[in-house]
Amino acid sequence: MAHLTENPADKERFICLYPVYINSKKTLAEGRRIPVEKAVENPSCGEIRDVLTAAGMNVYMENKMHPREWNRDVQFRGRVRVQMKQTDGSLCQEKFSSRKDVMVYVAEMIPKLKTRTQKSGGGDSSSQQGEGGKKNKKKKK
Repeated sequence: MAHLTENPADKERFICLYPVYINSKKTLAEGRRIPVEKAVENPSCGEIRDVLTAAGMNVYMENKMHPREWNRDVQFRGRVRVQMKQTDGSLCQEKFSSRKDVMVYVAEMIPKLKTRTQKSGGGDSSSQQGEGGKKNKKKKK
């Protein structure tokens, strides 16, 4: 049997979220799993955890590496486990019916985190404003 337990509320059955999955700086080959325009620049495990905790999800962090992450830096370390279903098999939250729902939601919310919005220094904030700015630059050329 693949799973040690059938109980969806057990920690082994939580889904894994690596920051790589929602990192706009990564290619699909490097492990990104959502479209670039929805992804976030270099998200951290802590940010993913904060967003999901605020959404009322049951989350915990593990000190694991994504196999395709070549950078052994602390910033890229870690994996977040999220409980999708309750013991009876029903979803913890209706809006998160798949891991993709969770990834897209997290990627939408991270730019709104206080840690992101309050960063001083123009360089970072301009890249956070999304795809609109990038497209306009191309047109101006």
